[in-house]
Amino acid sequence: MTKVPSVHYGQVIKDFRRDGLVVVRQRGSHIRLQKETPNKILKLAIPAHSPVKRSTLSHILKQAELSVEVFKNLI
Repeated sequence: MTKVPSVHYGQVIKDFRRDGLVVVRQRGSHIRLQKETPNKILKLAIPAHSPVKRSTLSHILKQAELSVEVFKNLI
């Protein structure tokens, strides 16, 4: 299993936008992204931290239904 990278929140948002997510809003230090799929609507909250903790990013990737390898290819 590949290790989750430690990256800046701006890079995380940039990568998720490449995957089709759209920035919906920001409240405080959290940026909200959303993506409509045929089955459901994915909603993610990205903390504006530099860098985003690996454990936090791991949970976000699970919510986004992306593997670490696919995420690394978006970088």
